Amino acid sequence: MTDQIKYQKNQLYIEGAPASDLAGKYGTPLYVYSANQITKRFETLKKAFSVLPKVKILYALKANSNVEILKHISSLGAGADTVSAGEIFLALESGFPPDSISLAGVGKTDRDIDFALTRKINVIIVESEEELKVVSKRAAALGRTARVLLRINPDVDARTHPHISTGLKENKFGINIDRAEDVAKLASKLKNIEFTGIHSHIGSQITEVEPFAEAAESIRKFVLKLKKGGIRVKQIDLGGGIGVRYKNSVRHKLLPIEKNGESTIDLPTLAKVIKERLSFPNCEIAIEPGRFIVAEAGVLLTRILYRKESSDRTFIVVDAGMNDMMRHALYSAYHQIVPVQLRDAKHEVVDVVGPVCETTDAFAIQRRLPKVKRGDILAIMTAGAYGFSLSSNYNSRLKPAEVLVEKDYPRVIRDADTYEDLI
Repeated sequence: MTDQIKYQKNQLYIEGAPASDLAGKYGTPLYVYSANQITKRFETLKKAFSVLPKVKILYALKANSNVEILKHISSLGAGADTVSAGEIFLALESGFPPDSISLAGVGKTDRDIDFALTRKINVIIVESEEELKVVSKRAAALGRTARVLLRINPDVDARTHPHISTGLKENKFGINIDRAEDVAKLASKLKNIEFTGIHSHIGSQITEVEPFAEAAESIRKFVLKLKKGGIRVKQIDLGGGIGVRYKNSVRHKLLPIEKNGESTIDLPTLAKVIKERLSFPNCEIAIEPGRFIVAEAGVLLTRILYRKESSDRTFIVVDAGMNDMMRHALYSAYHQIVPVQLRDAKHEVVDVVGPVCETTDAFAIQRRLPKVKRGDILAIMTAGAYGFSLSSNYNSRLKPAEVLVEKDYPRVIRDADTYEDLI
């Protein structure tokens, strides 16, 4: 649960701002974020991982790349994990120093690579032997030296949704660990390449320590093998993936209690496990949290357009659609949904659906909610990660505005689209 987004009496507040006032002022759909919740999540990570002698926290821009949010996270001392030239551009524009930025991605274009090299970012994370050779050629052509990490695939089950699991040998990501030593040897010999270390990312929304422990043990053995062969590792990047809770984000006596079944990682235990396995002399550890930092800080506010009764269902039709937030459409992701104004304790089982011409355009199926009516505002909770960043103009719908609240001061950090923006 977040202490920055909560009910005061029967009204939902984002820090000091009533959600209903924000919806009235800026319209719906509307993304709203709490600046102080972002700060608290970053500081929680920083404290937990302070047991490691050398550690970097690289924020994964793919979770949420609004420039004002990036500026806030940069001011906290984070680095940036990027997956495109566009994300590098946004990171630099938001104040992240070049030497704090990494570039990952299984299908980097020559343009991505050139952009990274000319902007002198810290490292390029290489995912195949052929990519390594391409990076070497592009660096030579530009008169640069590319610092690289090799992304290895440790064949570890992250025990998460199959669509966001990335560390199994059948996944497209990384170099299979049985081939990685040969590629590391090649990296240490290629011109214009400075082999720096190892990268691994096994998946997203991981809620147990054990998958990270298995990946860390696999990396430990691999680093020792490289060391035996005379190859030094200066940095180990464990990727991201630390999960968050999506149920019971806010509590109130008038809300139904959601059956939980969710767990979250004990961060001090995770940090201890990493320290035990990967504390090599003069070797820096990096982690790449995205969701963990921003997810709980965001809500999507949406207005109820209609109640629609069928023979066996009640549909609550809202003005937000899968183009505004597509996590449920992508992989049936769960988000708590609550009215911003609570009136009584009467509950009903409903489907919360959007206006887009797709059956998958839904936010909740057969969900118990307080009884609501046309014109009420709902808050879709824990929407700060992979919400706006996955949005689109599908059905020629306008993307919503984004608002950042700090204490009781809200400010627009992205204007809503206009019809002219569609042209």
